[in-house]
Amino acid sequence: MIFSVLQARPRLRRVVLSVAAVLLLLGSTALFIARYLDTPIAALKAPALIEVRAGSSFARVSRELEAAGYLQHPLFFRLLARWRGVENGIKTGEYQLQADLTPRQLLETLVRGEVLQYRITLVEGWTFEQALNALWSQEKLTREIPAFDPEQIAGLLGLEQTNPEGQLFPDTYFYTAGTSDLQLLRRAHARLESVLAAAWDQRLGALPLQNSYEALILASIVEKESAFGAERGHIAGVFVHRLERGMRLQSDPTVIYGLGANFNGNLTRSDLAGETPYNTYRINGLPPTPIAMAGLDAITASLHPLPSDYLYFVAKGNGEHHFSSTLEEHNAAVRRYQLETGNESN
Repeated sequence: MIFSVLQARPRLRRVVLSVAAVLLLLGSTALFIARYLDTPIAALKAPALIEVRAGSSFARVSRELEAAGYLQHPLFFRLLARWRGVENGIKTGEYQLQADLTPRQLLETLVRGEVLQYRITLVEGWTFEQALNALWSQEKLTREIPAFDPEQIAGLLGLEQTNPEGQLFPDTYFYTAGTSDLQLLRRAHARLESVLAAAWDQRLGALPLQNSYEALILASIVEKESAFGAERGHIAGVFVHRLERGMRLQSDPTVIYGLGANFNGNLTRSDLAGETPYNTYRINGLPPTPIAMAGLDAITASLHPLPSDYLYFVAKGNGEHHFSSTLEEHNAAVRRYQLETGNESN
């Protein structure tokens, strides 16, 4: 009996020592892993770009990060992801890794999907074709639309009209690599619909406009007539008064739009006499479509024209316009400004 106890004690000590050694090893390993995960990645001395491709497994992403020199111990990286349950939670796309990022922060970046954003600005007054060409010039946008075919594009956007002119809202749009031109066009169109619907609901009463599309047409003309925001309300007022009185709009930008590639930069009397659906010197009322993208200021001005008795305006040559209530006053203003500068008048 006594011999058995004496024999058990050395064995017990060995077990205890073995357990202690294992615990010490586990603790040291855990400490090493924790330090590794929270130590800045040595290879990231400056921002670097990586891409997580669609369909990539977490193991594949880990291997690619290892090959790029960003993971010295990819196993620890995968263990962290498994422990957190985010192995299937990383987002595809481009990432710009900042200098001194740690492996733990890298994992958080991939899980949160902090992908690199690009931006493009669609400018007020651009035509649809100009906007599309701007999209096609972006390296990170993929091309889904083969050519500028207005009727086909109108169908792709789900428009009631066969011409998509003016059906985008001019703004700055952010996108990620791989976004298509059509996806961005649909976003810009949806943004326009939202802005236009809200503006139409808050419009001034008794306007000579049948619907929000006619308001957009008028807004596009106001947009092209002046970049000076403070006078857009008066310009809209001139056109509204003309519509109410059955007068032709006589807007030079509509004539220029109707000429298309035939416009050589100099609007002539023969151009003003030419017959196109957009020559508002020859047609009554509004042209059939917008002539450009209208911004919020132009849309608001067209639905809230400033009260006045103005029926005419002429450019002064400095970006502003002189407004007149009578033809006699207008002709005098034309002689004063236009004959010297060659600016347009209405």
